[in-house]
Amino acid sequence: MATHEFRRERHSVTDLKIHLICITKYRRKVFTEEGLVCIEAAMRSVADSMRFRILEFHGEGDHVHLLIEFPPKLSVSVLTKHLKGVSSRAYNKAGHPKPSATTLWSPSYFATSVGGASLEVVQQYIQQQARPH
Repeated sequence: MATHEFRRERHSVTDLKIHLICITKYRRKVFTEEGLVCIEAAMRSVADSMRFRILEFHGEGDHVHLLIEFPPKLSVSVLTKHLKGVSSRAYNKAGHPKPSATTLWSPSYFATSVGGASLEVVQQYIQQQARPH
């Protein structure tokens, strides 16, 4: 979605975008390329089912970055809860290593509205994260 496009719904026109960072439990570096592909696919399926968009995704060994455009009826906390829950189950089902016996994600996350920096700057930042080999 370009910066000049707006989400048009029945009762609203919005341009809500966030930069979301989710970290693994204990910040342990467990993600491989294959694990990140699994996480991304699961998170994109959540986005499709909940009607929000992942504009950019990238990850490193212990965290993922997402650039998300979402409708006003979704809260950041609900959106994040679903992203983490579904991706954790898919990751575990695929047999990838977890940072702890019980959970993949830390309960914490970082989210910031995107607006101070241009979307292009945020997208370049996410694209330039060092992906593990």
